[in-house]
Parts: sequence; C-alpha cells; structure tokens
Amino acid sequence: MSEFTLYPRHLEDRLIETLEDSPVVLVHGPRQCGKTTLTQMVGAPGHLPSSGGTPREKRRVGEGAPGGYEYVSLDDPGAREFAKDDPMGFVASLPERVILDEVQHTPEIFSAIKMEVDRNRVPGRFMMTGSANVLLIPALSDSLAGRMQIVDLYPLAQCELERQPSGFLDMLFKGTFRVRRTERLGADLAERIVSGGYPAALALPLGRRRYRWYRSHVNIQIKRDINSLARISMLDSLPKLLTMAAERTANLFNASDLSSPFQLSRTTIRDYLGLLEMIFLLERLPPWYSNRQSRLIKTPKLHISDTGIACALMGVDAAGLLENRPLMGQLLETFVFHELRRQASWHDDFLSFYHYREKNGPEVDIVIERGTMAVAGIEVKASGTVTKSDFRGLRKLKKAAGSRFVAGVVLYDGDVSLGLGEGFYAVPLRMLWETP
Repeated sequence: MSEFTLYPRHLEDRLIETLEDSPVVLVHGPRQCGKTTLTQMVGAPGHLPSSGGTPREKRRVGEGAPGGYEYVSLDDPGAREFAKDDPMGFVASLPERVILDEVQHTPEIFSAIKMEVDRNRVPGRFMMTGSANVLLIPALSDSLAGRMQIVDLYPLAQCELERQPSGFLDMLFKGTFRVRRTERLGADLAERIVSGGYPAALALPLGRRRYRWYRSHVNIQIKRDINSLARISMLDSLPKLLTMAAERTANLFNASDLSSPFQLSRTTIRDYLGLLEMIFLLERLPPWYSNRQSRLIKTPKLHISDTGIACALMGVDAAGLLENRPLMGQLLETFVFHELRRQASWHDDFLSFYHYREKNGPEVDIVIERGTMAVAGIEVKASGTVTKSDFRGLRKLKKAAGSRFVAGVVLYDGDVSLGLGEGFYAVPLRMLWETP
C-alpha cells in the first residue's frame, strides 16, 4: 500500500460489481492515479467495500477463491521478459485470480488470456491495470472483445478528497437544485485548481515540491510510456508541446497554433497530441450538435488532464492564478470538466460529455448527455455574480435540444443557489462536491 493518505474511491463498488460480471476487468487511467492501490485493496482476502452498500455488495470479492488475488507487476523487467518470450507459459503459470499491473507493456499475452478465458470463463479471473489507453492497442481490443469490461479511474475528485458523496449529477438531471446559502470559495478555489488530484502530489506541501513531483511525473510518462508505445524522432519536444496545450486548455483545438514553435507538420503535431491523449495527459472534448443545425462549430476543445499538471508546467501558483483572471477562467473550466468526468465514472447512468458553440455566437462550456434521452448544459464562471447574459448559450442549447433539455446551470463562485425558471439555475461551485 502507498505511504500517502488513502482516500475513499467512489469507483470501488463499480469495480466490484464488474468483477462479478466479467472474466477480465481492466482498470485504466494515468500513472499514479491510484489504480494499483485500488486493485490491491479490492483484491485483498475478505475485502468489503469501504463505501458501505447493500448486503449483496458487501460479500467478498472473488468469494470462493482462497487467498484473494495475487499481484504481478509487468513494470518488473523479469516478469515482463517472461511474458514477452513465452506468453502461453506465462499465463498458464498465473494463480487462479490475479492482478496484472501495467498490461500495456505486454500485448503479447492478450491472445493467451483469451484462450484461458475461453477454456474457463470464470467471472473476475483477471483484474488488469493499464496506464495507456489500451483500446488503441489493436492486439488487446481485438483479442479480448466480448470478454473484458473496462473501468475508468481518474485522479481524485474533490468529493473524494472531502470524503463524502456528491449528488450534483443527480440534481442536474432531475432539476432539483434548491435555494441554499453557502460560503464563497474565494482563494480556496485557486488552491484546489493548482493542487490537482494525484494522491502522491497531494501528500507534498503546496508549492515547489509539489510542482517538482508533477513535472517529474510528466517526464517519466513521456520517456517510459510514449517511448514504449511509439518511436518518435523528437521525444524531447513533447513536454514543451504539453505545456503549450496547458496554456490553451479549454480552447478549441488548433494544430496550426500548436505546431508553430516546432519544425513539425500539423499532421505530426496531431500524432504527438494523440500519443499524449493515449497516456491520459490530454483530452479532446467533442462538440455537441444536432443534424438540423449548420451554424455550429464542430471542432473539439482541448483539455489538459489535470489542473495540477497544468499549473506545474506553467509555474503558476494560487496567487498568480488569482491575478491572471483569463487563465483562471480557462483552468477553472478544465477543473470543473474533470470533476464532472470523475463523478460520472461511478454514476449509474451512461453520461457523455461535449461542448457547444455557434459560429460567432454563444457557447456552453460543458454539455452532458444521459444516454440519448436527456441533455444538460453547464456554463462555468470564476466570478461571484451571475447576470442574465450568462444564460445566453444555455438558452440556445435548450432550443437546439428541444424536449431532451432538462437543465442549464451556471456554476459560479457565489454564495446562493437559485432556480431561475424554465430549467435554469445559478449554483455555487462548491456544490459540485458538497453534500446538500
């Protein structure tokens, strides 16, 4: 187990349930987000969910398998060499239930795992982790199709840091925000943004030691993971490219803008950004649109994966963020997007994320679809007041979504939650993670 503070992971019940349903479960997400800690905790003998739950949820994980799960790290050179040289022998040597850590290093074993699963299809047989988006590795996605379920683990959400559940997404789709007074976040909001969500970084004092951890983390990911996934000619340019992307977070993706400092083509820059996405350092947020509309911008937005990484790369602290309001607005939008994305990872409904923007017109920072039946919009403001004009984009989204529109929220650093009629609300930012 790690030496830093263990926070409750709200994804835990989802992982346990998935292990009951599928012979192979992959927990994937960025390095150091807590995958190994979570899988070892869930795979321990006699483990009970820390978040409580029904009696059904409280039975042992892998019940009937004495000793729980054994752990094998494919970061270990010896294990990795064995797996690559003799995939069939490696899989045959594994115990009845096993955690395979960092499987992106050994795609050679995926066909052998497929054969083992087809021979003996036992739920929860393999619990795997990956620090690269293995869906983009053909050997895995092809070999284990229909045999594997994926659980996404992100860095810590604010509600996990506060050790409490969040009902924000339920209130959003039910339209049940109540009139409520609270306190503004003020300077605490900037500190949350620069802190990020990585457990190891949060164990360090806010400031240069935490920044050094984030910069080192990025360099290790690029040199180890990207170098193992693809041989590229300018590996040293990727940290600079990621820093440029951090400076442009929450803006529309523009390959020409990002390629200008480098002697690289736009196509190469797109490929490099794709590699950074593959190891969960960047994310492109697609546009939301309906077939009836032709005036919408259909370019994705670019978001860096964690605001702690962004601030460390740019050398921005909480005080500097409060002084630079445009940058504060960008990073706050990314911060809110990732908080919602992290909460959605354990939500019961399937939620998809988009942005909305008309040509030369209004926009909505975050659009969330619940299946195909409901659409909600969220506009993010760093200020402590809300005006009628802040709802302009949300009203356009409501018109475009028609009967599927359920709510439009302006999140702001205010002290009161208000319903404004027609499904529109002004909601304090802290209600994203505080239990009402």
